[in-house]
Amino acid sequence: MSDFVSRLPDDKELVLRVMPMPADTNPAGDVFGGWIMAQVDIAGAIPAWRRARGRVATIAVNSFIFKQPVSTGDLVSFFATIVHEGRTSVTVDVEVYAERHPEDPLTVKVTEAQLTYVAVDQNGRKRPLDAP
Repeated sequence: MSDFVSRLPDDKELVLRVMPMPADTNPAGDVFGGWIMAQVDIAGAIPAWRRARGRVATIAVNSFIFKQPVSTGDLVSFFATIVHEGRTSVTVDVEVYAERHPEDPLTVKVTEAQLTYVAVDQNGRKRPLDAP
């Protein structure tokens, strides 16, 4: 399946949208992978936080695939979906799309990842999802 898509998905929840700045790039002009990873972690934490009804901590990056580079000027959208719930944990799929060239729009899937978060109490100890 091609990574080039005609538009952003409308069947997934948009949880974060950001435009990277020149300070977020390497000498070649591509956005640092670490910057994208940090944004993916934030995006994945949003539905996990909602489900846990409180604080969560990232416990695993199950997979992370960079499909296309991201550049300054790209409008980057992060879609996150809960794919599994355990007693204390939530696993989230995150898909990342870049909208490029506003004069001749192009949307590209740039990253996909899966992360697991654990619900934690105010002391940082894991807790059941149903206990706020």
